[in-house]
Amino acid sequence: MASGTASRSEDEESLAGQKRSSSQVSGTIPKRRSSSRFIKRKKFDDELVESSLAKSSSRAKGPSGVEPGRCSGSEPSSSEKKKVSKSVSAPIAPSPAPNASLTKRMKKSKQPLQVTKDLGRWKPADDLLLINAVLQTNDLTSVHLGVKFSCRFTLREIQERWYALLYDPVISKLACQAMRQLHPEAIAAIRSKVLFSKAEEQLLSKVGSTSQPTLDTFQELLQKHVEVFYPSRTAKALQVHWQLMKQYYLLDDQTVQPLPKGDQVLNFSDAEDMIDDSKLKDVRDEVLEHELTVADRRQKREIRQLEQELHKWQVLVDSITGMSSPDFDNQTLAVLRGRMVRYLMRSREITLGRATKDNQIDVDLALEGPAWKISRKQGVIKLKNNGDFFIANEGRRPIYVDGRPVLGGSKWKLSNNSVVEIASLRFVFLINQDLIALIKAEAAKIPQP
Repeated sequence: MASGTASRSEDEESLAGQKRSSSQVSGTIPKRRSSSRFIKRKKFDDELVESSLAKSSSRAKGPSGVEPGRCSGSEPSSSEKKKVSKSVSAPIAPSPAPNASLTKRMKKSKQPLQVTKDLGRWKPADDLLLINAVLQTNDLTSVHLGVKFSCRFTLREIQERWYALLYDPVISKLACQAMRQLHPEAIAAIRSKVLFSKAEEQLLSKVGSTSQPTLDTFQELLQKHVEVFYPSRTAKALQVHWQLMKQYYLLDDQTVQPLPKGDQVLNFSDAEDMIDDSKLKDVRDEVLEHELTVADRRQKREIRQLEQELHKWQVLVDSITGMSSPDFDNQTLAVLRGRMVRYLMRSREITLGRATKDNQIDVDLALEGPAWKISRKQGVIKLKNNGDFFIANEGRRPIYVDGRPVLGGSKWKLSNNSVVEIASLRFVFLINQDLIALIKAEAAKIPQP
């Protein structure tokens, strides 16, 4: 009995030693305690990494260790004992901790995502437009006031974006890659919107306001000063910008008219000083409110009627957009071009003024801007047989042609690119030279009585 108990205790000790050796061989990471609750907390990133490493190490070293079922059952054989002793005696190389490399790899993979989030509302077209505008003007304030981006950026946002493109290598690299992928037509459209530099405007201001420059004139100017003008400039773009400078009296031979002096009120602050506060009444004026509601209702009715009759004006009135059609066609004699709309003159005589229910005219100046100071029949533009255009003033207020007043009852000759000002509304009068030449030729062929 004593020998039996001694052999049983030795067998139990050998089994316990084999279990300890198998646990050392199977994995160096101890098993993590888990909760028996149904709802468990989520694992953090380091716990996920450790658990995945533990599973991979157990899969890799599981076959080389001793099977648990065989140890718990019958007594192990001598060959298995030798295998266990060899595996225990062999030194186990410590596995390198992969946490640092994995975290670095995760940081590298997340970095471009953060950069793309920081890009915000800026698009490749906006970046290209910003770069070209700054190179032209060298002034971020002018870029903020004169360039129309896809979003309404503040001056601070434009400054931060420009400094990021200059000094942040990651953002500048991503922006350059996005700009290279733009379509050539989109790049050409962006370059056509670039602001004019001061040197370009100085060259354009030397063209006289009284002259009648053609596209050939601006083409010669463009060829003489290739190093000054932007590469994407065209003769048509120079002509349009010159007309705009002429309209605002920015040419060298133009002078700005002085402000009127005397008892006339100049601005709102002067009028406010003239008001006597003691005469002001805070009592509610029901008659005035009734008149305002009636006037509002009348204006809405007129707007509805104008919308219904819009198809009748397509021949004479056209809105000015970035992709507008050419100024002239085979039926247009001249064009009265404003900032918002342009009026196509397709007959030898047209009337200007303010349209009402009782008075229908050819050119309704109310479509361009505020026209309450304009008479219902302000003037008439006529084409003579010799090809000359004349404007006759039939209203109360004067009409200014290139800065010269045309009083009521008088007329003045209109030339190409003449600036016509009617009650603070400015227009550029453009003549279809080809069609007028044909009219002159036909008039010359007809014998005079």
